[in-house]
Amino acid sequence: MDIASVYRDEYGRCVATLTRILGDIGLAEEFVQDAFAVALQKWIVPPPNPGAWIVTTARNRAIDRLRRESTREARHAQALLLHQTDESEEVGPVQDDQLRMIFTCCHPSLSPLAQTALTLRLLGGLESAEIARAYLVPEATVAQRIVRAKKKIRDAAIPYRVPEAGELPDRLPPVLTVLYLIFNEGYTSTSGELLRTDLCLEAIRLTRALATLMPDEPEVLGLLALLLLTEARRPARVGPGGELVTLAEQDRSLWNRTLIDEGHDLVRACLRRDRPGPYQVQAAINAVHTDGSASDWNQVLALYDQLLRLSPTPIVALNRAVAVAEVHGPALALATIEDLVLPGYHLLPATRADFLSRLGRVAEARDAYEEAIALATNETEQAFLRGRRAGLDT
Repeated sequence: MDIASVYRDEYGRCVATLTRILGDIGLAEEFVQDAFAVALQKWIVPPPNPGAWIVTTARNRAIDRLRRESTREARHAQALLLHQTDESEEVGPVQDDQLRMIFTCCHPSLSPLAQTALTLRLLGGLESAEIARAYLVPEATVAQRIVRAKKKIRDAAIPYRVPEAGELPDRLPPVLTVLYLIFNEGYTSTSGELLRTDLCLEAIRLTRALATLMPDEPEVLGLLALLLLTEARRPARVGPGGELVTLAEQDRSLWNRTLIDEGHDLVRACLRRDRPGPYQVQAAINAVHTDGSASDWNQVLALYDQLLRLSPTPIVALNRAVAVAEVHGPALALATIEDLVLPGYHLLPATRADFLSRLGRVAEARDAYEEAIALATNETEQAFLRGRRAGLDT
């Protein structure tokens, strides 16, 4: 493991822990970054517990700075830091530092985009470009929201405290969004390799912790089921040469049956409830895909109809069109997406290209693939789309 891997894996945990200790997100980020700079100079190989080393070094650098300050407030803060030695100290109903940080960043005084963008940056380690891709907004907008969110937290003195148990449900929707987006970035990375397994596993770990905290919240269980069923297919998602493998072409024997069984159990528990929410329906769709040797597309389409009523978004409509193509053919599916507007989202022209290709409209399909390739930011996806475009000429 090199220092870049440690940074990717440990940065969020370290910032979360330092924020709890220091009570200031800006200082926590600053001292964690300082600690990594020290590590870059000192480490020949990372220590056995690199995260603990970073937290200790960051905390010591914070104490050193406070010692140089002359105000009584600084000396008081130093005393608190010197006595803050028990990292496992009970501080509220949320036991996990990162999960605590997620709930804290999802403060109701911040806008939904600011909540999720800040949390994804701090805990998911996502860059502004990656967050912008998730939200289909310009990168500059995301960067500006993150800066404003930090400033609002500082100026309004928003406390970094754990919400009381009664407040947790009101904070839940953006927390679920954050965990979902962290997993998505891991499953289809914005750049570099297609998969970032660390993000997938961290999102699942945090969702499990959330399910333990809120076992009676069906959407939490629905999200956990969705992530498990999607993660179960990860071993077959990339071929031997690193190429993307579509669901229809995957070797199902490579799927993780333990995760599938757990996900199916959660879905059955969710669907026994009245009016399942969007994450529960998405989990049910993935349960159908992982049940048996082939997907039951009629059932998938029925579930997408239900999901579209719950979440009438262009992306849900686009995903539903794939099921329409399997059940009713590409012509009807193409008609359902002609009016969709998803600026910068490469899967819209990629899906159009597939439908057009199946209809024999080769020239239009080629143009659509060209558009999709230009919009895609991941090299593996670009290579897949170029292969599909080349296949039009055979």
